[in-house]
Amino acid sequence: MATKNDLELPEGKRKPLYRFFEILPGALSYSLVILLFLLSWINPILGAIYVLIVVAITFVKAIATAFRTIQGHKVVQRAERVDWRQRFEDLRDPHAAFERLHGRHEDSYGLQEHVQNLRILSVVEGKNEPKPDDIYHAVIMVAYDEGLETLVPSIEAVRDTTFSNERIIFVLGYEERGGGQMEQTAKELAKKFAGTFYDFILVKHPDGVKDEIVGKGPNLTNAGEHLADYVQKKRIPVENVIVTSLDSDNRMHKKYLDYVAYEFLVRPDRQHYSYQPVSLFTNNIWEASAPMRVIAMSNSFFNVISTMRPHLLKNFASHSQPLAALMGMDFWSKRTIVEDGHQYWRSLFYFEGKYSVVPIRVPIYQDAVISDTFGATLKAQFVQLRRWDYGASDVPYVGVRLFSKERREPFVPLFVKFVRLLDGHVTLAIMAPIVAFGGWVPMLMNLRSRGSVAFNLPNVVGIIQTVAAIGILVTIFVSLRMLPKRPEKYKSNRTLAMVLQWVLSPVIAIVYQSAAAFYAQTRLMLGKYMEKFDVTKKVVKK
Repeated sequence: MATKNDLELPEGKRKPLYRFFEILPGALSYSLVILLFLLSWINPILGAIYVLIVVAITFVKAIATAFRTIQGHKVVQRAERVDWRQRFEDLRDPHAAFERLHGRHEDSYGLQEHVQNLRILSVVEGKNEPKPDDIYHAVIMVAYDEGLETLVPSIEAVRDTTFSNERIIFVLGYEERGGGQMEQTAKELAKKFAGTFYDFILVKHPDGVKDEIVGKGPNLTNAGEHLADYVQKKRIPVENVIVTSLDSDNRMHKKYLDYVAYEFLVRPDRQHYSYQPVSLFTNNIWEASAPMRVIAMSNSFFNVISTMRPHLLKNFASHSQPLAALMGMDFWSKRTIVEDGHQYWRSLFYFEGKYSVVPIRVPIYQDAVISDTFGATLKAQFVQLRRWDYGASDVPYVGVRLFSKERREPFVPLFVKFVRLLDGHVTLAIMAPIVAFGGWVPMLMNLRSRGSVAFNLPNVVGIIQTVAAIGILVTIFVSLRMLPKRPEKYKSNRTLAMVLQWVLSPVIAIVYQSAAAFYAQTRLMLGKYMEKFDVTKKVVKK
């Protein structure tokens, strides 16, 4: 296993190879846009072919996205209907449960896999494998300066899960830089929820700690270190504790903890996994403005689709991981503003490639971006997206390890992961502007040469985009199915707005998604590192 020092991001001046990989995502993104103009200048047909290839790729992805969205939504619905508490309880006596369930052919999500798990566990019974009564959940919720109106419902969602509160350790990690009001809020929460869980622990993260960025990762790690000390003092086996990290607005599905505990117990190498729920940004979706609703639902769709592709799944936002594994790798990074996605790579290198993410196909609900004013909301949304897109900083982190002589992971699987990581960030930056405007470039750069290919290209691209709009229609249908119940204060015309909002998709893809990606990659190229976590303000509309 890798040492803790091997896992952390570098400080100060980077080595030449590291700088090369920092520059690579932005260099590729800018080069692929410039390539369109260069090819169009050389020959309009070459430019047209280039645009058609990009548009064709986007078209195929749009159709695949529509299919995966429908498929994923159905799977999430089926997983939500499962009695995960009962499946977890079945692991107390796997032999008896196997005898009861063997031979059933009912259409229940994952039933046959459950029966197989029971059969396997029946064989290993008595071999020091943990049982349901051995499992504890520790929930770390981090806060900066959020108020009771945000934090209380999130904590109540943990309280209301089907997992026994007597085996839940709740840790509120709050920032000293949140000020006196945050301190008072934390104390009020401790008083309000006293006696609700196994314990409710307050952990204040001090401001200005050396070698830490201003961000969520240091707060999480500080809370995790206190949790580890607490668990050991209570003589609770650390290998039986599952840690779930939550933001202040995260409200978990009532079956989430039982589902995670079940998946944890049925895996013999359980320390080598983390557990990823489906993040849905729908808590306040009815209150959000149209642009933010489109972005929130688009991100929700992405997470629904991701859960259908476990081989590509990575840590995002809230996730669960064994405490023993977290202690081994020194918890989360204290040097990056994207500690969630980065945690995947830390874990992969810590376990020398023997690490995977298990999809937990029930939601953890989060907030769409809402700030005090519409203008502030628009800015806050861009700031959030550019922070997420700074995940491009993982490209050098992975690249230098991929081509290192000390690499302990198999080359080919890691190379494939690296290419997908790089491709994801480059694609996010370039696709929207090329699809939107690329069809005009060969024509505008060759106005004197009225070749039919260049002058007809915008029409051809337009036709393809029209056909690809089928994906938007599917998106609209699924988005309406995913919405929480409309609040009584809103009339039916609000539902109509939820449909009409999707006409903003092309503009949002360029102004937000592409621009945020270019911003993050440019900062990385220039060595102007983003080392301050800009907290997305949580505003609750009355």
